[in-house]
Amino acid sequence: MRPGAVALAVSSLVVLGAGPPAPPPLPARMADTGGGTQLITAVAPKRASTTGTVTWWDRGGDGRWTKRGSTPARFGANGLITGASRKQGTNTTPTGLYGLPYAFGIKAAPRGTAYTYRRVHQDSWWCQDNSSRSYNRWTEPRAADCRAAESEHLITYRAQYAHALVIGFNYGRPVRGRGAGIFLHVNGRGATAGCVSVPEKAMRRILGWADPARRPHIAIGTVSGNTAVTRP
Repeated sequence: MRPGAVALAVSSLVVLGAGPPAPPPLPARMADTGGGTQLITAVAPKRASTTGTVTWWDRGGDGRWTKRGSTPARFGANGLITGASRKQGTNTTPTGLYGLPYAFGIKAAPRGTAYTYRRVHQDSWWCQDNSSRSYNRWTEPRAADCRAAESEHLITYRAQYAHALVIGFNYGRPVRGRGAGIFLHVNGRGATAGCVSVPEKAMRRILGWADPARRPHIAIGTVSGNTAVTRP
């Protein structure tokens, strides 16, 4: 064998064995991450899925995203749908990129929580009444024009609302009939009515990590298709 042939053969094997380079982290493949340095991604395999994965990420000073944690997640009982076309009462999770206005819970805030954290009391309600001026808002006590049958009495959801983050879907300027009360919260017994849910331990970790000064957002979507989180 010619001199150097062994080294060349070994080098070729190394190259062949290396495989394709790892893809960039998910946030680096997204068109928009909200402009902050923290991001939560909630990704389902397809639109009909009721389960998927929630991952939380930090962006360093060099612009690179690093995964800080990941957990199994649940979505709406009827899967996911684009946020702009969602209708209230359909048990679908709205896809899109949303802010996270504040946190709340029946239990005390986990240690290290930096978000404004609102404790749930006996007279805490989330209004989902389309005819109310308090539509898609926390009211305490329940607003006079907000029917109890069209609202969530928060304290009755002791497992789910042990800890939660408000997802800013239809929140800034609510569109009647599009949906109200979309949260990132603790798992219940199964799929959600449109929220994203995770195990309580993971929810506590997320609240201890999230820093409103770093402008975190949540991106909800699927792996591919017109509801993909990487869609432009």
